[in-house]
Amino acid sequence: MASTDYIPHELLKSLLEMIRMTDDVDVLRDSTQWLIEQLLEADVTQQIGASRYEHTETRTTQRNGTRDRGWDTRLGHIPLKIPKLRKGSYYPDWLLDRSRPTEKALVGVIMEAYVNGISTRKMERVVKEMGLEGMDKSRVSRINQGLDQRVERFMTRPLEGPYPYVWLDATFPKVREDGRVQSTALVTAIGVNQEGYREILGISLGSSENESFWKAFLRRLVERGLTGVRLVISDAHQGLQNAASQVLTGASWQRCRTHFMRDILTHVPASGQSEVTELIRTIFEQPNREHAQRQTDRIVAELEHRFSKAAGLLEQAREDLMAHMHFPKSHWRKLRSTNPLERLHREIKRRFRVVGIFPNRSAVMRLGGALLLEQHEEWISGRRYFSEASIAEVLNPAEHHRLNEQAAN
Repeated sequence: MASTDYIPHELLKSLLEMIRMTDDVDVLRDSTQWLIEQLLEADVTQQIGASRYEHTETRTTQRNGTRDRGWDTRLGHIPLKIPKLRKGSYYPDWLLDRSRPTEKALVGVIMEAYVNGISTRKMERVVKEMGLEGMDKSRVSRINQGLDQRVERFMTRPLEGPYPYVWLDATFPKVREDGRVQSTALVTAIGVNQEGYREILGISLGSSENESFWKAFLRRLVERGLTGVRLVISDAHQGLQNAASQVLTGASWQRCRTHFMRDILTHVPASGQSEVTELIRTIFEQPNREHAQRQTDRIVAELEHRFSKAAGLLEQAREDLMAHMHFPKSHWRKLRSTNPLERLHREIKRRFRVVGIFPNRSAVMRLGGALLLEQHEEWISGRRYFSEASIAEVLNPAEHHRLNEQAAN
């Protein structure tokens, strides 16, 4: 059976094409190199009858250093160290024989591990397809752990602030735990750095999206170097709001316009929802915050006679809905909702549907972390989300105002 029979071809193809990392965060290439080292060690152990430094009656010879050999793959050139023996020779035909599709199979092993939280039994099955027999379960477990570590290294990297804008949101994958399927909360933070590029700041998985969970998540981000946050954009989850106000002190909070519209329309009959949507949209089309406030006054007065609960919600939320208007106007459209993060979560959920129910939480973090690492690299190597000059205006508004006054005079 080919390795691509284990996972959907389109998912494998997409990840292989999109994950192009530097040496520090190249998950697939780094993981492949590490996995090869483990497989070579397992193969040598099988051939000579003993592990490194192990004394057994079955040992036939000893290791004698390594020799360098390069291996060209779709992930790039991977340097290998082939074990040498004191007596006899060792050559990994299963790996370097061009007539065998080993590279394809190995990438399949790695991708299955990322996608499905691969079990020891299934890993052994795939390894046997490459012609390696007798892989012990402890080594397979170490391979899985190594794959997790490579994602963990990215998700715990130091953050080089400041990050003036931070978006927060959650999605809810299903995990099988204690013999039953449970919904978990996978929370994600993205931010814009001082050069105007978006970054994946971090993710975390918990049993519920409560205040203590959000607080612990944000504190970890701060410990890693998250600083300079001026605006937090999220839905109106009370626990998230409380956590952000306590941990990210000094930051304003922008209530997601998209989530707010969903909330307010539950208090409007279907016949009036289109009209209310259009009325509220006009608030965000105003040229400045003062005009937006006056337009809000008019809309609240108009709704009061027909949809009093909706009018009350709008009045109560007005300041939070307009928090983004304290920042450069060129940023408004991207700051007034969590849509940038929701689009990312939609893609994650699309990939998660391939799996359905995850076998454990580690599998969620493995796949979720790999997908976010993929997106992170695309963002920081692509176009700026905001211009560097406009971000400088946010980070140092007093200096920007002084320069404007000088230019005017």
